[in-house]
Amino acid sequence: IEETWDNTLLEDIYLPYKPKRKTRAEAARQKGLEPLATLLMLQREPHPEERAANYVKGDVKNVEDALKGARDIIAEHVSEDERARNSVRNAFARQGTLTAKVVKGKEEEATKYRDYFDCSESLKRCSSHRLLAIRRAEAEGLLKVSISPDDEECVERLERQFVRSNNPCGQQVAEAVQDSYKRLLKPSIETEFATQSKERADEEAIKVFAENLRQLLLASPLGQKRVMGIDPGFRTGCKVVCLDAQGNLLHNENIYPHPPVSKQKEAFAKLQMMIESYKIDAVEFLKHQRFNRDIQIFIVSEQGASIYSASKIARDEFPDYDVTVRGAVSIGRRLMDPLAELVKIDPKSIGVGQYQHDVDQTKLKKSLDQTVENCVNLVGVNLNTASSHLLTYISGLGPQLAQNIVNYRAENGAFTSRKELMKVPRMGAKAFEQCAGFLRIPQAKNPLDNTAVHPESYCIVEQMAKDLGCSVAELIASRELRLKINPERYLSPTVGMPTLKDILQELDKPGRDPRGPIKIFEFDKNVRTINDLREGMELPGIVGNITNFGAFVDIGIKENGLVHLSQLADRFISDPNEVVSIHQHIRVKVLSIDMDRKRIQLTMKGVEQN
Repeated sequence: IEETWDNTLLEDIYLPYKPKRKTRAEAARQKGLEPLATLLMLQREPHPEERAANYVKGDVKNVEDALKGARDIIAEHVSEDERARNSVRNAFARQGTLTAKVVKGKEEEATKYRDYFDCSESLKRCSSHRLLAIRRAEAEGLLKVSISPDDEECVERLERQFVRSNNPCGQQVAEAVQDSYKRLLKPSIETEFATQSKERADEEAIKVFAENLRQLLLASPLGQKRVMGIDPGFRTGCKVVCLDAQGNLLHNENIYPHPPVSKQKEAFAKLQMMIESYKIDAVEFLKHQRFNRDIQIFIVSEQGASIYSASKIARDEFPDYDVTVRGAVSIGRRLMDPLAELVKIDPKSIGVGQYQHDVDQTKLKKSLDQTVENCVNLVGVNLNTASSHLLTYISGLGPQLAQNIVNYRAENGAFTSRKELMKVPRMGAKAFEQCAGFLRIPQAKNPLDNTAVHPESYCIVEQMAKDLGCSVAELIASRELRLKINPERYLSPTVGMPTLKDILQELDKPGRDPRGPIKIFEFDKNVRTINDLREGMELPGIVGNITNFGAFVDIGIKENGLVHLSQLADRFISDPNEVVSIHQHIRVKVLSIDMDRKRIQLTMKGVEQN
């Protein structure tokens, strides 16, 4: 036990001592058949039937009944033997084959899983997305799934271990070994490998989801601009909201440009009036329209907006508005600052995962929460505008401290320095130490309060400025002054070269946003539905989701197209992230269109990228 570090092997050691439900072997022991089983295992008795006759009494009806009970005891002994279990386990690891077959009579219901109707592949080579798809179909009762090694080879190995004599006793043991493998060992190890393979697939899917979420949260922000957000609709119309540069709601109303109402001229006139009245700088979603005012037009994913609109956070923010208004506001705000808005939505609802509902939900939540926290702290937040929900993700702050900061700000006005944080109720020295470097104050008295330089390092920057005979503000403003700094002069037992390099890098671009500038994008105006597509057609698209097997691309219609891993580049790649990222603007070519299943196969091979 002390030398065992593997949980599975530890379970093997514990197995013979583990409390058991009433098994066939236990029932045989209660009938007094264990001595007979021991006799058979010794494999010396030439006439086991004669010895078995001595046990025919009570519940043991005849000789065969006695021998069967003894074999049950031997079978359990074989199944609990550590060497035997490892032998079968190694066979599963080397040769384990995953087999899936459609449940008879469920062929039509299981159409979307038809790729797995009669599939068989090596378990160790089965990709995570295929395994999760097969397991989902199994859970829905549409596929029968099994994992199996070479059964004959496994039984032969076990017989070599346990059968030592070619006599009647040896034959009884061989029969018990075969029963043990089929009834006990194989199902047990199969369950073990099913669990392990599912855990590995979960880890891979969670990793993919976390990376997609990271890219989505770090999408380029438009910044503080006046924005018009439009949540599209047909019968109920399009919900239009106008937001100021801080994301506050100025106005909302419905327009009906689409069938069945089709009031396009009226809708356009209303939009024109709102754009002029509220001095809109950018419009989210609209395409191919022209306005008198010079504005930018963007397309934003509405994924998760309906989840946010019905949430407690949305109700607290907009108690007097219905869910359609809240959803449109969320869409407009995520153009201004995707990170600040998307943290309000459960990451699982954003739609950038791979079988996220099939994986271990506890592990998924932990990974996604960590990803959100990392992104928020990487970018930093404006202390005077951040919501309590956004502040919650800052290192050292929890929900209570975040709300206390917002309450303090409401009562006392904007923060003018990071030191003022110490006046916030329940803000201790440790919490301040953890959070201060991630909180920015753009109009602070001390310019370092709008950088990622931690307050505990201010003295270093101040000493640098003093040595150069200038102020901190002048040092930040002048590249020539910064080039004169010799970082080795400021080394100390508590401040190393990596810290000094980080400080100088931050002074070069104080308060820099690691997210790049936002880009304008336009879909092909001639493609409105899947019926407009033709094989060989080249189109602009936006990467919406990345999986292990490729990237899903929005090409401006209801259905997304798939660029398979093999079609992402002219060279071999093992990971789609080597070539594409979430929200990346790309050009694709249509390979094939499956109208029945509404599937579009795309390629980037041979397509010139901007």
